Amino acid sequence: MTENAKGKVLLIESQYFPPIDSYKTLVKHDILKIEKYEHYQKLSYRNRCYVAGPNGRMILSVPLARGKNQRTVMKDVRISNEEKWQGLHWKTLVSAYRRSPWFEYYEADLQGLFETPFQFLMDWNLACFEWMNSKLGIEVPIIYTESYEKEVSGVTDARESILPGPVTAGEPGYTQVFQERTGFIPGLSILDLLFCEGKQSLEVLKKG
Repeated sequence: MTENAKGKVLLIESQYFPPIDSYKTLVKHDILKIEKYEHYQKLSYRNRCYVAGPNGRMILSVPLARGKNQRTVMKDVRISNEEKWQGLHWKTLVSAYRRSPWFEYYEADLQGLFETPFQFLMDWNLACFEWMNSKLGIEVPIIYTESYEKEVSGVTDARESILPGPVTAGEPGYTQVFQERTGFIPGLSILDLLFCEGKQSLEVLKKG
């Protein structure tokens, strides 16, 4: 698949179980182009995602081999597997979503992903992205940049446009597990939507 194929192309950085806003943008496009040659940027969704807990938003952060301040090209960023971060992330997800309507439906399959070791951050992110797309029913071809270009044309350039930080809550669109306790929490990972809405998640995204 090349970007010369017909369809709207979305250019975005590699993200760990991307936030719902990224998916709302993705479903309006036909092809996904992932930035491969940028330098790693800290405080981004490249190695973190947010989920809902009983006390509010919780962060899941993938540890990196050379720390968060590295200036490595994304394709070369390695994961630090010295600590059992996948096991910790999985336990957090089980604790947060075991009472959600759809968690049990996806549990065994997703656990297998979190038991599979990865060396490179982009490979892990891609595996998470492909797993999620298969559950959402999204079939989008994926291509990669061949070099870094600050200015691009002919695509929707969403790089650095969706960032962690204060998020203004819009229309909820769905009910979260702890919503009665915490209120609706915006800016969460697509995992939150999947566990709460299951097979209706794609329709929620398209309405967004």
